[in-house]
Amino acid sequence: METLEVLVVDDEFGIRSGITRILRSFTVSYPFMDDDIDFNITEAATGEEALEIINNKPPDIVLLDNKLPGIQGVEVLEYINNHQLKSLVIMITSYASLDLAVKATNVGAYDFVPKPFTPQELKASMENATKHHFLRRMTRKLRKEGKQVRFQFLTLLSHELKSPLNVIEGYLRLMHERQAGDSIASYDKMIDQSLARVKSMRTMIMDLLDLTRIESGGMQRSLREIDLCLVAKSAISTMMPLAVQQDIEIEFNEQDSVPYNADSEEMEIIFNNLISNAIKYNKANGKVVCSVTMEPKYVAIKISDTGIGIAQEDLPKLFMEFSRIRNAQTKEVSGSGLGLSIVKRIVDLYEGKIEAESTLGEGSSFSIHLPIKVN
Repeated sequence: METLEVLVVDDEFGIRSGITRILRSFTVSYPFMDDDIDFNITEAATGEEALEIINNKPPDIVLLDNKLPGIQGVEVLEYINNHQLKSLVIMITSYASLDLAVKATNVGAYDFVPKPFTPQELKASMENATKHHFLRRMTRKLRKEGKQVRFQFLTLLSHELKSPLNVIEGYLRLMHERQAGDSIASYDKMIDQSLARVKSMRTMIMDLLDLTRIESGGMQRSLREIDLCLVAKSAISTMMPLAVQQDIEIEFNEQDSVPYNADSEEMEIIFNNLISNAIKYNKANGKVVCSVTMEPKYVAIKISDTGIGIAQEDLPKLFMEFSRIRNAQTKEVSGSGLGLSIVKRIVDLYEGKIEAESTLGEGSSFSIHLPIKVN
């Protein structure tokens, strides 16, 4: 049994004791974890007391009220973020507002749970934070140990593939036993859903392989001058069948040529991921606009869409490994939760910068700046 250290920061004794009571007997388990995880709870009534505990030994998870006597919760959060501590922060406050949620997530909060909350809501948030803590730790181990954590990645992969494989097997048994009759048309929906799950599994496998190669330094890179406009047009051509299927128009604002010293495969991964996302999370009759421009000190890549958009509080999570934005509009969209983190890793290899802007219900825009290095 592994134990995570949890710090509860709230000036109300009843809230602190209630959280402690809920979590004391609560454990989290996932098939890809070796052991169940429980929690050791420490309480603090003020921000000052919390900082003293954090400075002595940073906890794994902090449940943090904002309205505190003296130092406010957001200030504690900023301290954790500024000192690059590994603690995951869940804001818990009765002063629940969109502005506070946006501010908290912008300075590093992992989640936001407003009071009053039920035990189930608290447990759900803790389950997500625990899973994220485990996956983040596993990624750090990959950077340090390489092959030694390959087994854990394979375990995670098997867990993620088990569910779609079970669905496909179930459909095949139904068809084998002719349970819907002898007409092949009766099984069209089962076939379509099976094909969709096969595609999702293939994406997961390829994304995991790409991430593992990048993180371990095992990707063979061939840096040479390439035309990013040609790479972008190739990606657009690859994604065009998906765009046509979803009635999405793709517009490319190109220059004659944008030469850049890079690995062509890495640039293809960037364009393929961003254009694919812009199509998948778009609306019917929507539009994707792609541009590649040469600036004095950098190359700028921008891909925008007119899609469903992303809530402001979810933007800081976009480039985290295994992170997917879950809501009613995205639940049917397949993905591994690794695509954007892979793009971020590649941009980092070039000492570049990637930023996301979005308006919920109106669309999203991803901008990449790749510095031009003068030899």
